[in-house]
Amino acid sequence: MNWYEKLNQYFPIEEMKSKEHLEVLLKEKGDIYHKDEGKHHVMMYVELDDFVFIDYIFVSKDARGEGLGNKLIDKLKKKRKPIILEVEPVNYEDTDSEKRLKFYQREGFKHATSIGYERRSLATNEVNKMEILYWAPNNESEEQVYDAMKQTYKLIHTFKDKELYGDSYQPVDDVLTINTDSKNDNNDLFKGLS
Repeated sequence: MNWYEKLNQYFPIEEMKSKEHLEVLLKEKGDIYHKDEGKHHVMMYVELDDFVFIDYIFVSKDARGEGLGNKLIDKLKKKRKPIILEVEPVNYEDTDSEKRLKFYQREGFKHATSIGYERRSLATNEVNKMEILYWAPNNESEEQVYDAMKQTYKLIHTFKDKELYGDSYQPVDDVLTINTDSKNDNNDLFKGLS
């Protein structure tokens, strides 16, 4: 099974970029968009000067519990930049989503409670709500995470979208919002998981 098939089997259709989109990113944005692939994992990520964004991380069921996910995250943590990723909201009926959140909690990720993220899928035409998690080695603020997410959305998520999908994603300001008045309780998403 190739790297794209692994990702495509694991991630819901509304979260997946097309294979063509990922290949174009690797080719045309190869200075910032990277693929880390091994027998039991695939990690696609963006690295800019001031942050890292994990687009996809997959560890095969055969290798779970062996510390591979931790090793992949540690590799990125050594860069000493904030690490940001999107996750689907926890579904307590889906043990994978709960396990995924527990993993990120153990890795020191926080929930960006002031950031809202709702994007219409070009594959399903449905609006999907996502949560933003981040690891902040230098106590970066949620405003900084928000700015990084906006940059990622424009540089990566919408890159050549009209050309690749025949349609465009919504403008970034329709997708990402920030509530600077909200109290930042970074453990909201992790409550009940401890």
